[in-house]
Amino acid sequence: MKTLLIAGYSAFDLGIFDDKDPKLFVIKTMIRQKLEAFASEGLEWLIFGGNLGFEDWVLQVALEMKPDYDLKLATIFPFKTHGQNWNEANQAKLAHFQQADFVQYAYDTYQEPRQFRDYHTFLMTHADGAFVFYDDAHETKLKYLVTQLKAREQFTVQQLDFDALQDLADDLTQA
Repeated sequence: MKTLLIAGYSAFDLGIFDDKDPKLFVIKTMIRQKLEAFASEGLEWLIFGGNLGFEDWVLQVALEMKPDYDLKLATIFPFKTHGQNWNEANQAKLAHFQQADFVQYAYDTYQEPRQFRDYHTFLMTHADGAFVFYDDAHETKLKYLVTQLKAREQFTVQQLDFDALQDLADDLTQA
């Protein structure tokens, strides 16, 4: 896979409201392991939608790895107004997505639900696969996108779930 779409739970979905939450160490450790494996297999681009939570954490790790790996980052926001009503701390996190090598907006403003379907279709057609943090046993609105991703032919979905994170947490505490 040369181009990987990133999607996953929001920090709110996971109950992570502090950047010093110990769960983030485990999540970011797993992200680094996965990104290193993807990079060794020829990964060139990561595509983000500008969402806080998993996407932001992947972006943080990717930015740390960028000097040692030839990763390019793209942020394609759904709307120019994306995040404009967020608090100051979340606006600062949103600004990290502007550090990508390519930044674009799909639409000026939200007008109708069809825009999200078209936006997701656009993202999927410009990626070879996806790295998704989603557990089928813990459904959120992300289920719609994950279902679309899995339905695409010749599209690889690497899915991170809670069991994998628990296994890593157990390994880290035993080390």
